[in-house]
Amino acid sequence: LPHEASPAGHETSATPCVPPADAQDLEIVKSQVLILLDQCNRAPDVLALLSNLPGQAVAARPDLICLRGRALLALGNKPLALAAYLEALLSHPTNIDALLGCASVYTASALLLEALKCLERARGLAPTRTDVLQALANVLTDLGTAEKLTRVPGWRGRYEAALEACPSHAQAHYNLGVAAGEEGRAEEAAAHYRDAVRAAPACAEAWCNLGVVLRSQASCCGLCCYRSLYGKLEEAVAAYEHALAVAPNHDIVRVNLAVALSERGSVVKLQGKQEEAVALYERALGLYPLHGESMYNLGVAAMEAGQMHRAIFMYESAVRVLPACAEAHNNLGVVYREMGNIDRAVTCYLAALNARPNFPQGLNNLAVVYTARGQSEEALQLLLSALSLAPEYAEAWNNIGVLQRDVGASVEAISSYEKCLALDPDNRNAGQNRLLSLNYVYHGETDLICDAHRDWGQSFQRLHPRLPPRVRDKADEASGRKLRVGYISPDLFTHSVSYFAEAPLTHHNTATVELFVYNCCLKGDAKTERLKGVVTSKPGIDVLVELTGHTANNRLGTMAACPSPVQVTWIGYPNSTGLEAVQYRITDSICDPLDTTQRFTEQLVRLPGCFLCYTPAQDLPDVAPCPAASRGYVTFGSFNALAKQMPGVLQTWARILRAVPSARLVLKNKPFACDPVRQRYWQLFEGLGVKRHRVDLLPLAISNRDHMAQYGLVDIGLDPWPYAGTTTTAEALVMGVPCLTLAGRCHAHNVGVSLLTAVGLQEEWVAHDLDAYVAAAVRAAGDVPGLCELRSGLRGRVLGSALCDGPAFVQGLEVVFRGLWQAWSVEGKRTS
Repeated sequence: LPHEASPAGHETSATPCVPPADAQDLEIVKSQVLILLDQCNRAPDVLALLSNLPGQAVAARPDLICLRGRALLALGNKPLALAAYLEALLSHPTNIDALLGCASVYTASALLLEALKCLERARGLAPTRTDVLQALANVLTDLGTAEKLTRVPGWRGRYEAALEACPSHAQAHYNLGVAAGEEGRAEEAAAHYRDAVRAAPACAEAWCNLGVVLRSQASCCGLCCYRSLYGKLEEAVAAYEHALAVAPNHDIVRVNLAVALSERGSVVKLQGKQEEAVALYERALGLYPLHGESMYNLGVAAMEAGQMHRAIFMYESAVRVLPACAEAHNNLGVVYREMGNIDRAVTCYLAALNARPNFPQGLNNLAVVYTARGQSEEALQLLLSALSLAPEYAEAWNNIGVLQRDVGASVEAISSYEKCLALDPDNRNAGQNRLLSLNYVYHGETDLICDAHRDWGQSFQRLHPRLPPRVRDKADEASGRKLRVGYISPDLFTHSVSYFAEAPLTHHNTATVELFVYNCCLKGDAKTERLKGVVTSKPGIDVLVELTGHTANNRLGTMAACPSPVQVTWIGYPNSTGLEAVQYRITDSICDPLDTTQRFTEQLVRLPGCFLCYTPAQDLPDVAPCPAASRGYVTFGSFNALAKQMPGVLQTWARILRAVPSARLVLKNKPFACDPVRQRYWQLFEGLGVKRHRVDLLPLAISNRDHMAQYGLVDIGLDPWPYAGTTTTAEALVMGVPCLTLAGRCHAHNVGVSLLTAVGLQEEWVAHDLDAYVAAAVRAAGDVPGLCELRSGLRGRVLGSALCDGPAFVQGLEVVFRGLWQAWSVEGKRTS
């Protein structure tokens, strides 16, 4: 057949010329048509080729008519395509291809019921023909979807009929999986999705939905079915991995895989596999960089690992992506608080509460900061709100106890700690806070205190199994090597303990002692940096000394594990650790007389002088003149914690003020920044016969130097009981202020006696009963010239005393440590 030439410079395909021919020639034409349709997508050429055939020849060949219909349908001409297929059926009513063709046109025209009729007729004629069954399943599936969308009853039967026609029909399985998932039948949904991916392994949607179902099943398992939870998450991740492999740029797949990986990370983290968890969180972020949950989880992991700056970065990233995530805001506040950025911490806690006003943890943590700032009333209201939302929130009761302790309500604090412990018997904070507060309220020799420490220690020791005991090495012991002494403390910054820990950290004889320090402080300062220059931190020691006891951030868990053969407690706590793993407690014969009835789990090691050595701050202000000389009245003062100022103490101080009508009293403590606390104390003194203008209540000073300078307001220091001052007494003495203390029969009561004895003031400034205490205060107030004379030389007296003689003190301490080590080395016994 002739065809027009193409314009010069352009190429085009030519329609084959097919002259009239016999049946064999028509078969050749048919082959050419199939090639043009199946391989070249050249429907116009097909129509041109078929139009050149004799009409009579084509009319006798329904297969050629169907090919014309197929070409027309490919060109979008559905009416002519349908006419062609109907023409074929008119002459050949049982032609399967014609029926399939009609069905394809009806399907393209959304006439699914008409298509179904054609296919059911075709199936009746060819019940095993694969293309018929496949087409029938396709139409039934589409029909089921259409009926489901329009809520036509029986739509599920369409999918089931599709599977009856073609059991491996992927789309029908997929759609039934979607339906089952929507109706909460997860197992059935998973089974259909598995059938779908077996039939069509490249179906990313089926793999993805299988992952969704498996992940939902994992969520239903919960932590009570840990193994099932982990297994389902593993399967979900595997399904998403298959989906990602066949569709690497599928956004939904990437997001879902990221979510599953993050959840899997949280599960393995519970198994203690921290590094694996972090790797999973990081891969999740690689797949979906805006996945806030993974950022949050990485923040948690970093915070637990002590990587505070990384934790801040992750939490800050999380709250930018998830501004309504109260937990992320809250945890960010916790990190900032631990790093000392209190203002930023408050901002974060407020953001958490803005995101979720009824968030107990946020209320609790904001209250903790307010307590630390002395905003007691605001803190109490926040804690009560937290408990109203979560009555079983044990930690809130602990923090109410801390608040009550700080404002001087120590008895009430003990009750709050016990409420916390009733809800959470293993709550370490409440357990140890209770022990500390018992020292404020009761005399240390009472059975209540002794038994409480012993019982706590036994319970705590069960939670912390001991390490394998150290094997004695006789050759090592005979080598004459240096004694390895270690100190462990979280208080190596400007903290009360640090003024007594500095001497051993700086004066050990490096020729005979190898010093090891485990500095556990969460935030350091200039003092921390200074101490870093004189200590090392390495494992492997002979004598391990803990300096904290039951006070904040202690490392009694480390001591319970017994990493050292000789373990000692010292300085930071006026009572027993309660731990059998701690063998010795350093004290002296004044704090713990030989006839003491106070019981300890440790064996007492009494130093010959005071058990403490004081190193004053380097930037001490000058000693101020005696205030009474210029004011005409004596000022008594106490800078001790309000928790130590029990009702009996305040009554005695009021008695002194009544006996010296012109005298005034200065009390200084953090909660006095809060007006309701000040009002309560003024009312208390008014009830004791002392007008409020005679009692000055000062909050904390901004700096340590300012704090020390405020001793210049005081003529005579008053020591509380049964828990006497320690650092405050030493500070007052070095600032020229003599302190009056009351002797007792337990360690906490007698620390002031030991300090005053060390500087030679025990005769006039140690009382042995309340009447003597009052009389000594009145007598001293009546001798202002004597106070001025004592004040002028007291700093020099203190600095020149044994209390501040670091080298001599540490020399004696080394003798004690060497003796303890030798007792273990030779006999494996405690020493007296």
